[in-house]
Amino acid sequence: MVGIKDVARAAGVSVGTVSNVINRPQAVSSETRDKVRAAIRRLGYVRSESARQLRAGRSRIIALLVLDMANPFFVDVACGAERAARAAGLGVMLCNSAQSPSEEADYLALFAEQRVRGVLVTPADTSGGNLAAFQRHGIPHVSVDRVLPTAEGCSVSVNDVLGGELAARHLLQQGHDSIVYVSGPMQLNQCQDRHTGVVSALREAGLSEERALRLLEVERLDVAAGRDAGARLLGMSPRPTAVFCANDLLALGVLQTLYGAGVAVPGEVALVGYDDIEFAAAAAVPLTSVRQPAFRMGRAAADLLIEESGEDAEGHEHQRIVLQPELVVRRSSIPVRA
Repeated sequence: MVGIKDVARAAGVSVGTVSNVINRPQAVSSETRDKVRAAIRRLGYVRSESARQLRAGRSRIIALLVLDMANPFFVDVACGAERAARAAGLGVMLCNSAQSPSEEADYLALFAEQRVRGVLVTPADTSGGNLAAFQRHGIPHVSVDRVLPTAEGCSVSVNDVLGGELAARHLLQQGHDSIVYVSGPMQLNQCQDRHTGVVSALREAGLSEERALRLLEVERLDVAAGRDAGARLLGMSPRPTAVFCANDLLALGVLQTLYGAGVAVPGEVALVGYDDIEFAAAAAVPLTSVRQPAFRMGRAAADLLIEESGEDAEGHEHQRIVLQPELVVRRSSIPVRA
């Protein structure tokens, strides 16, 4: 493996000069810089980031741990985080907990071993125990898309109660008074908050939760779980006239099942999703959805982490940023009228 001594020998300079060219090029004359850089290119030298990290005492990598890498919502979050990291000269390591608290714990332990600069995490462990254990390592973290009351540190989330209210109000305005909420695991704060928002909108309209709302809980927040939920919806009697799903993947799965069974959407059943992923607008019946500012969420979280782990960390104050959702209305919830 080519080392810095090989470059110095090939360029006819000292090891210290090569180090200056790599780390402090302004301290070296342009002629010497050109000579050293030519030797680097010729030999194919790549500096050891681990060695540099040991000397500097700080990594250039931040970790992002998401619940489901297959969900386009988290891809948008990752893109926002990556843009902020790149602007700061940092890289992002993306990992997937698959909604598993045990896998989350394993990844957090790995991040501690690697001494990453900081961690962006959407917690799978709703008790906060994994993050509490991780905090002992002194590595900053920011919670993304979720606030754990027991966890210290910064967070960036969305007002999901408002998101649930927006979806339910829209369905009520279309004349629906029989709504099914298709939820992921209710121990997830996002699912709970969206349900709370639906109940709030019903009460606002003078309707009782017992009469106007049915809860259909599934184990995962993906298309397959949505298809299963759609099959259960078909078996309900009386069949609901409106369905609100905790995310767009569930809604797309429900739409597939209803469409396959010949149930008209929105003619017989109105459908609303959550997240407004790219596929929502491209569905066979374009999907009404509550939009989350995913890219902005990732970028804001990374900015907070970079500040907390940077040279001005002593002046950092923890923040809890709450972004606002918006309803994007498409054909899946608006019947075509003559």
